[in-house]
Amino acid sequence: MSRYREMQAFDAVARSGSLAAGARQLELSTATVMRLVAALESRLQCELLLRGPRGIELNASGEAFAASCQRILEGIAEAEHSLGGLQAHPAGQLSVSLPLLMADRIFTPIALDYLAAFPEIRLVSQHREDLPRLLQDGIDVALVIGALPDSSGFALPVGSVRPVICASPGYLARHRVPQAPEDLKAHRIIVAGSQGAVSEWRFRHQDSARSVRLTPRLSCSTTQAAIRAASLGLGLTRCMSHEAHAELSSGNLQVVLQDYAAPGLPVQLIYREGRRAAARVRTFVDFVVPRLRAHPALRG
Repeated sequence: MSRYREMQAFDAVARSGSLAAGARQLELSTATVMRLVAALESRLQCELLLRGPRGIELNASGEAFAASCQRILEGIAEAEHSLGGLQAHPAGQLSVSLPLLMADRIFTPIALDYLAAFPEIRLVSQHREDLPRLLQDGIDVALVIGALPDSSGFALPVGSVRPVICASPGYLARHRVPQAPEDLKAHRIIVAGSQGAVSEWRFRHQDSARSVRLTPRLSCSTTQAAIRAASLGLGLTRCMSHEAHAELSSGNLQVVLQDYAAPGLPVQLIYREGRRAAARVRTFVDFVVPRLRAHPALRG
């Protein structure tokens, strides 16, 4: 029997003045309450009740322990009540992790609507491309791209994205549209990040993998800069479909070599504790998931 149940039984008996009344208060049998109090006395190696023909009463040790029990049980009740409030009322700080261009181009408008609907929430956004460790990194919710390990917690699919190669219509009109990966060697290539003097682009066609080694004409520090350069007609760049969604939707960029594109990747929202999560997490998940699923940038 748990220490909590023993203390709860003793407190009920001490407050009511009898074993039978304490049992009624706890909706237990008198025999069960007697066993709980006896187990408590045995564990403490101390008698707490004086038993006589007129019933029971507390001895000096019982009176002292009853006061301690009352404070402990009230503290537990207060802690549970406080937690219940956190579970029911969305308030406090919410930490969210997601890829940078996912944040800038998709998430921010949704987050602003959420904050308007829940004014007591403080939102902290972290930008990272790798899979975060929710508990260790202090993250409540993460939006991630790609497959997940089994230990990632609760995951809700919200869409998919795919790698694309794109250029401006003006550039393609001047230099022709590449029909096969090898045609890229005759084009101006724009890359993002420090990939060195040679960049290797991989493709898949009819279940067969192939790759082409290319010499970039322009290397940009960020994907956003590479997309901007391609929009200005400086060459072809490779990125994820959501990263260039605005430019593709407006017609500033055009996708090429779609028959050779690699498979799409799932986009998922992950969090801990499921429906037992705090209200700030549950309301956030319920609010953003349908909006993310409806976003055209996440339809692969």
